[in-house]
Amino acid sequence: MKRKILSAAAILSLLVIGGCTSEPTKQDAGMVIGGILGGVLGSQVGHGKGTTAAIIVGTMLGAGIGGSVGKSMDDTDRLKVNYALETVRTGVPSRWKNPDSGNAYSIVPTKTYETTSGPCREYTIDAIVGGKTENIYGTACRQADGSWKTR
Repeated sequence: MKRKILSAAAILSLLVIGGCTSEPTKQDAGMVIGGILGGVLGSQVGHGKGTTAAIIVGTMLGAGIGGSVGKSMDDTDRLKVNYALETVRTGVPSRWKNPDSGNAYSIVPTKTYETTSGPCREYTIDAIVGGKTENIYGTACRQADGSWKTR
């Protein structure tokens, strides 16, 4: 039952976000990743009939936090994420502070693996946006043009 609810929440998040624009943004990706992780956390916290409510609340909170991190990143920040995914060894943090926004980021590639289409990396981003600390977990794969696309 938990898996069905979690799967439905994840699919609903993707459909809602996918219907908003034809080209997904970093904010959209952050919302999806945050929503899925929030739903997973909610499924672990809730018990009995409260599980459904915990999954829904976790999904909504996670989507909000993930979306704010994605929206706050400017082009320079995204380039630094791409650079870290391309060049930084697994387990080594790459940190920077954006002088224009005042936001600070730390990305750590946590796992690297090969797929049929090329390398993929799991990562964590710890961000300080507007004085609040936020954590994002995700997976990105290298595209043919050398950029990294969030899964």
